[in-house]
Amino acid sequence: MTKRDLSWQQNDPSFDHILDELEWRGYLHVHTDLDALRERMNQGPITYYCGFDPTAPSLHLGHLVQLLLLRRIQLAGNHPIGLVGGSTGLIGDPRPTSERTLNSRETVAEWVNGLRDQIEGYLSFEGEFAARMANNLDWTGDLSALDFLRDLGKYFRVGSMLKKDAVSARLNSEAGISYTEFSYQILQAFDFLELNRRYGLELQTGGSDQWGNLVGGVDLIRRAEGKPAHALGTPLITNSDGTKFGKSEGNAIWINAELTSPYAFYQFWLNTDDRDVVDRLKIFTFYNREEIAEFAQQVADEPFRRSAQRALASAVTRLVHGDEATDAAIDASEALFGNGDLAALGEDVLGQAIAELPHVEATLGQSVAELLVATEAESSLSAARRAIKQGGVTINKAKVDDEHAVLGEQHLLAGGAVVIRRGKKTLVGAIVR
Repeated sequence: MTKRDLSWQQNDPSFDHILDELEWRGYLHVHTDLDALRERMNQGPITYYCGFDPTAPSLHLGHLVQLLLLRRIQLAGNHPIGLVGGSTGLIGDPRPTSERTLNSRETVAEWVNGLRDQIEGYLSFEGEFAARMANNLDWTGDLSALDFLRDLGKYFRVGSMLKKDAVSARLNSEAGISYTEFSYQILQAFDFLELNRRYGLELQTGGSDQWGNLVGGVDLIRRAEGKPAHALGTPLITNSDGTKFGKSEGNAIWINAELTSPYAFYQFWLNTDDRDVVDRLKIFTFYNREEIAEFAQQVADEPFRRSAQRALASAVTRLVHGDEATDAAIDASEALFGNGDLAALGEDVLGQAIAELPHVEATLGQSVAELLVATEAESSLSAARRAIKQGGVTINKAKVDDEHAVLGEQHLLAGGAVVIRRGKKTLVGAIVR
């Protein structure tokens, strides 16, 4: 389990109830009867869960919303369960567009372990409200087809299953939908039922794109056990222009440092649009209502300072990658785009930064003009030489004034990195091997 210091995390004491804070922060996009859930939570601690399918080796930004929601509800004095879908991950929730490629059992098992480690790092497993972990393969691995049909299938109506958004979209497409993916919603509902039977679980959380599956579990508990259950669906994370983030969109921001480096992670948050930054602060940080109001005022009065973006980027990167990696990412960002010292950066961090720039491999003695063209900072050698001659090019922040300048040993930073700037905004890199 990845250990994190969770002691600094706290809910905003200005709210009388956790549901009020969740609503203010923007977590409650869809939900079952909120008044009934509030009444139940007022009676004492509730056990709740969120499931994470191992369809990739890491969780991403969208999953981070769920991890933080789990943590906030735990801080309010409730019992969380983090579930990794060892069985549902073998099938995959149906996408609206096409059938998923089924991963091997060995791959899914490996990803289960990786996701479990990530989830555990965001919850407390000590004290009165200690978290639990679960794997749905434990109760479905030995489930026979007859038991599946007799004990579960009888509670589901095909008409209702066909109305699920992803199912409906697939039925109306050329791809159609297999029975394998069609049955996914039954398995997820079974998770809710099984956890209810084992631990008295009463609440499931998830993304709003999972809403059909969430209420499927609520209905199954009502039909099979005659008990009430509850569900909360969070909004999908999009930019103000409607851009989505996620694995299926091809632009996932992973919380695994090997897939999205801490520097790239920090830069993602730092580049948040003014229109989005306050909403991001509410969802992804533990800043309270008063502090976020101050950031909102700064965005309105002095947007050029980007104070809110800096606070957001620092807070979320520290949450995911820790202080050391965050401080290094900030140093690299300041060195590249501010007044920081490039020579002070270590090889790993500098390499992460160069990887995010247009960059090429280079050799000692190669002309700077050629590198400008190779990195598309200039369109031709003649234009590159002209830019150098006019004083518009720097190497590692030192101006180049010789249009025939070449790379030398004196230009190399840690790991053979070189940072070249063309004008005020164009930054490119090279690695000398």
